[in-house]
This record gives sequence, structure tokens and C-alpha cells, in this order.
Amino acid sequence: MARGNFGERLKREREMREVSIDELTKATRISARFVEALENEDWARLPGGVFGHGFVRTIARYLGLNEESLLGEYDLARSEQAPAPPPKPEERIPSPPTWLAVLAVFLLLFLVAGLFYAGRYGWHRYAAYRAAKEFAAPSLSSQSQPQSGSTLPGSAEQSSAATPLDLSVSTSAATRVRILADSKLLLDAELPAGETRHFSANQQFEVTAGDSSAVLLELNGKAMPPLGVPGASGTMVLSQKDLRP
Repeated sequence: MARGNFGERLKREREMREVSIDELTKATRISARFVEALENEDWARLPGGVFGHGFVRTIARYLGLNEESLLGEYDLARSEQAPAPPPKPEERIPSPPTWLAVLAVFLLLFLVAGLFYAGRYGWHRYAAYRAAKEFAAPSLSSQSQPQSGSTLPGSAEQSSAATPLDLSVSTSAATRVRILADSKLLLDAELPAGETRHFSANQQFEVTAGDSSAVLLELNGKAMPPLGVPGASGTMVLSQKDLRP
């Protein structure tokens, strides 16, 4: 299978830095067959979606390349593999240029991804609003009735409802992951590459990974920064403040 610009560039950047596939595999915890598939643009041997992006992002970070630029080339290279529909024999109108079909596919993927994340974020906002409304209704009812005595301290803080936290954990390579939700242990196990888990909490999460670059985190649909440097363990505490713009 002939390689395209993306695979050739990735291999050239790796060889310019004198980094072997074996060294890259040990440093990023990405299987050698996935690295070779990326350099050969053998998309059938690669997972799609967030896992493929995670591989490219991790390799770019280790080689010191611009992550967003390399991801753009990766997306464009994968979209070019979509076959264009053959023209009908009776049609005499010339088929549109190839770049126009590629651009249309790329824009469609971008639109679908935008709608997906917008819908997911809107659902979490709606769920938080409903929870806050249901929590505040009894407090407003009790405040409207005559009461004797002084107001209890901290009642204003108790009337506000916190947004429920939803954590998505995806692994691009095998690594050990430990997760605490509101100081309660939910997970402490070795996760394989390509695994995705979801967890819920009210106040905060504490996430620890043996390989920081192998774990991708999303809090209420918002991507979180890496736990630490590639190839090293890292720990991160996520709470309501991480949802603020």
C-alpha cells in the first residue's frame, strides 16, 4: 500500500530525530503495529475516532512536533481514502475536482463532531439546571413561610446545587489507572489500549495513571490537559472549577 504525505512525513520526522520504532513504542506505550500502520497509512489496522487522534497526539508530543498541525494532516489523509462515487454512464457533465469531494467530507465530519459535542454539553447543562431547580424548590417554599428565630448559618451555601461531574477516561495505550470519586475508590486496575470508562461524582475526581500520555480525560464533555509528561506517572484532581471557561 503506497504511503501518502502524512505517513512519509511522520516517518521522516522520526528518522531525523534518530528515534527507532522500538524506542518510540517503549516511550509512548503505543504498539509497534499501530506506529507502522500510521507511517504506511494502513487505516484498516488503526482504530478511529478519539483513539486514532490519541496516537497521533502522543507521538507528536514525544517527537516535539506541533500536535494540532499533525492532527490536521492525519484527518485529511484519512478522509482522502473515502472513494468518490463513480459517474453515471449517461451523464456528460464532467465530475467535480477531487479536492472538492475531500473538502466536503472534511466539512461534514467537522459538522458532525461539532453537533455531537454541542449536544452532549447541552444535555449536561440541562441536567444540571433540572437538578438545581429541584433542589432549590423546597428551600424557596420553606423560606416563604413565617419562621421564628434566627436563620441557620450556611443556609445560603446549602441552597445552591453543584453540577454533577461526569468523567470519561480513554486509553491510547495499556496503563494502570486509579480513580477516586469524592474520596471513594472506583477503579484501580490495568486498562488495555482502546478502553473507555465513565464515572460520576458530586464534588471531585482524583485520577492517577502509570503513563500520563496514555490517558485522555474529558470532564462533562470538556477535554482536560495531560496528567503529566509522556512516559511518566501523573496525578490530577478535577472539580467544579475545571468546568469554568
